[in-house]
Amino acid sequence: MIYFDNAATTKPAESVVRAVCDCMENTFGNPSSLHTLGLRAQQIMDQARKNIAGALVTAPETVYFTSGATESSNLAIRGAAGTYGRRKKKVITTTVEHSSVKEAFSRLEEEGFEVVRISPRENGEFSPADFINAADENTCLVSMMLVNNETGALLPVKKVFTEIKRRYSDTVTHCDAVQAFMKIPVKPDDLKADLISMSAHKIYGPKGVGALYVRKGIRLLKQNLGGRQENSMRGGTEAVPLIAGFGETVSLLSGTFAERTEKLEALRKYFTEKMKAMDGIVINSHEDAVPYIVNISAKGIRSEIILHFLEEMEIYISSGSACSKGAKSGVLGEFGIRPELEDSALRISFTHENTSDEIDRFADALAAAQKRLRR
Repeated sequence: MIYFDNAATTKPAESVVRAVCDCMENTFGNPSSLHTLGLRAQQIMDQARKNIAGALVTAPETVYFTSGATESSNLAIRGAAGTYGRRKKKVITTTVEHSSVKEAFSRLEEEGFEVVRISPRENGEFSPADFINAADENTCLVSMMLVNNETGALLPVKKVFTEIKRRYSDTVTHCDAVQAFMKIPVKPDDLKADLISMSAHKIYGPKGVGALYVRKGIRLLKQNLGGRQENSMRGGTEAVPLIAGFGETVSLLSGTFAERTEKLEALRKYFTEKMKAMDGIVINSHEDAVPYIVNISAKGIRSEIILHFLEEMEIYISSGSACSKGAKSGVLGEFGIRPELEDSALRISFTHENTSDEIDRFADALAAAQKRLRR
């Protein structure tokens, strides 16, 4: 099997699986309970929170656990708008966001907010000036992803947030860092981000758990009504086994950025050289994109047809965002990719555990697919 769909989800690490199972078998108490089993569950959560806070270089009390990045982004966007949008009715985002962010802003628009959506320029890159010029005294929230999940494009979050904070210090800044956390350095103070969404299953952790960083002093309107869990930020009994797995995978990856980045940059270089040598293959991702996501197009072959062809050879890739279920998200078009290339786009996403031999086998399979399937 060759698995090149790591931007959709990763295979959980062995130590993560052990942490989850051990917690389910031996530390199954409710962390809100006052007895010993409850205390042990709470201690596991506390350690996971410290691990994530350490990776962010922030305080543990700024990290709140959720059911995943979708909930984190909804809590961030709707929570901030609910608190700070009573008088200020303008919000700013991009046209290339994940559906969880995109839909949250669409709902705000239905509720009467002015939503400004910034697109990349003709060269497929975002200009910080477009965000800065759109902001004013009536802006309560600016939200933009750090790494695009379909192309690997790195967005100018730091430049945008820094300047907006300089001009309008009370504007809240939110960053979807799902494709960035533990892959590139993500530090709230460096990014000038008040809110940061994260997910475990993109980094060898379990599905169903995420986290939201909330800068001290930022107030969010609670979205999950219920108990006083997560310091009254998010009601509902915490998924302790999944949180244990999240904490374990962050601990596992901490301190290995340089080693993993070096391996991934070498893999990307090898992959792009292979693709450039093939007829009918276009590389859609820019050269300055992160090294673990490469978007290509196989001219004349629809994405879903080639996906199923490769699947029969036990090679697993994606045509775009996993949450779109194969439907076009429109993101590639926003980045200036022509419709005919968008129709044949393939997303290949690596981890540092992938190999050049797997790339060779993928290239051979792709060539066979072109020979058989090209219109």
